[in-house]
Amino acid sequence: MNPATNQISKEKARLDTIARHIQPKAEKPKLVTSTCISMSNENIVKPGIRSIPRKREEVLKLHGWGYNDSQFKMNEKGVITFTGSKYKLSGMVMPQLRPWMTETIGIEVDETSESIKNIDLSKIPKPIVNEEFTNELSKTGMEISTDPMDRLVRSHGHTLEELFLLRKGETNKRIPDMIVFPRNHDDVVKLVALAVRYNICLIPIGGGTTVTLALVCPENEERCIATVDMTQMNQILWVDEKNLLARIEAGIIGQDLERDLAAIGLCTGHEPDSMEFSSLGGWVATRASGMKKNVYGNIEDLLVHVRMVTPRGVLEKNCMVPRMSAGPDLHQFILGSEGTLGIITEVTLRVRPLPECQRYGSIVFPNFARGVECLREVALNRCAPASIRLMDNQQFRFGQALKPESEGIFSSFIDGMKKFYVTKIKGYDPANMCVATLLFEGDPTVVAQQEKAVYEIAAKYQGMPAGEDNGQRGYMLTFVIAYLRDIGFDYEVVSESFETSVPWDRVTDLCRNVKDRIHHECINQGVRYPVMSTCRVTQTYDAGACVYFYLAFKYRGLADPVKSYLAVENAARDEILANGGSISHHHGVGKLRKQYMSRTVTDAAVGTIKSVKEYLDPRNIFGSGNLV
Repeated sequence: MNPATNQISKEKARLDTIARHIQPKAEKPKLVTSTCISMSNENIVKPGIRSIPRKREEVLKLHGWGYNDSQFKMNEKGVITFTGSKYKLSGMVMPQLRPWMTETIGIEVDETSESIKNIDLSKIPKPIVNEEFTNELSKTGMEISTDPMDRLVRSHGHTLEELFLLRKGETNKRIPDMIVFPRNHDDVVKLVALAVRYNICLIPIGGGTTVTLALVCPENEERCIATVDMTQMNQILWVDEKNLLARIEAGIIGQDLERDLAAIGLCTGHEPDSMEFSSLGGWVATRASGMKKNVYGNIEDLLVHVRMVTPRGVLEKNCMVPRMSAGPDLHQFILGSEGTLGIITEVTLRVRPLPECQRYGSIVFPNFARGVECLREVALNRCAPASIRLMDNQQFRFGQALKPESEGIFSSFIDGMKKFYVTKIKGYDPANMCVATLLFEGDPTVVAQQEKAVYEIAAKYQGMPAGEDNGQRGYMLTFVIAYLRDIGFDYEVVSESFETSVPWDRVTDLCRNVKDRIHHECINQGVRYPVMSTCRVTQTYDAGACVYFYLAFKYRGLADPVKSYLAVENAARDEILANGGSISHHHGVGKLRKQYMSRTVTDAAVGTIKSVKEYLDPRNIFGSGNLV
């Protein structure tokens, strides 16, 4: 450990109080709060309660999703509960979840797969040390760590294969040799200059939530690999209320950004499913999308200015204007660059006053096709709420299985609408019906108009209002669904999610065909148990939608579960492309989907990407190997 480490608090900035004081720079616009809209804290999405600290393993799981104290777990009575205290579901018992998992995936409580609690750190590969680089870097005052656990924690993301390996107590063949913690933009400039001088490979990391193998170190990399942990760069530098702009350091975690802005009556509205743990820089680097993009936009819509430090220097525009016509947009080289060109240090975003009104809703449809038709018309009529998501029948049933004991399986949903009326009088078949969850935000008058318009359109497609409670509950469940993969691991189940974007006229066919392809490939791979293959439409546009797939199966009897899973997902991806879908809507490419780039863009386009890389980074300092 570098001596400078002792001078820097391990909890530095990441364990600040909820209302962190914002210090605007003297030459920047001063923070004015007199006209900010006030709003109850209860209406602000706060899925977590603390920031990610310097020692991630103190708060977050090493080989699972989320907080150490939060997990789905079988209690002594054989009933699944959700532990911890950070979510509304925490401490609750879900009596229907185990029966659902048995019926849908075939789990048995006596057929388990234990994970290794502690990895033997003595087996961690010894670091490749460049003494000259380390000595020069230590003079800058930046924290440096070669601690095995620090290196291990930052050597992976959250793909199935990475977590499966860690659960067995194993690691990737190549992991970072050192971790560097820059404190500000100037530190990053110095770090990159030193990396160029001493030919060091740099891999930036933010929240580490990537699901594309983006953080995996290339096995053939012989240089010293320094992973650059950005989470100490976590401040809002200034807020310009008049122009509704905020300049923010790229390492800030999503929940902290929204909490700090909310303290002064503002928000970005960008809520990806991973917002509790992912960083602003990661959103830009992967072209992220949030659940409320209909009102606030995707990350490219929020972005006004960005600074990225490359081996050639700092890449940025010289002014902050809403739009300009000055050749190709430089931001498009940065958005989606996935750590291959440089390190994103500071981002200027559009911000908005906190919404005066926030209302949830839900609609039940007789089948998935009717729901898709409704969402398409809502999008084309430009009356979409902040979030509108359509779950297929299997996901609808899954949502019912997640209901806590206190609610009962039909209490707020089916009983509230009179089960008999829904299934008999209206003729809805429980085996086909699906549900859309809604979130409206903004001016109360506008919200009322949107609600009226959406429910009127839904009625044309036999959609029936299903209550505000179900909409709110469905929205908040987004933050705990990722924890289900861990309990699946415990009972010999592999599971993963993947997404695509697709034109409206192909949504229904693509969903059906991909599910069919998944089931056929599972048979080919020798899967002996029921397969869960489900989807939902999560984001809508004039020309199409984002479709999110979930896949899970029990792997007992398979020689290599990860290899079998990857074969199934690759078959599903081939089917997606054959049906006119994209390789990704917002997860990015990383190393996981590089093989599909040549089917996504032309050779000339791939050549352009390579040419930009060659100019900005001729020595491949940013050698993660992502994209192409």
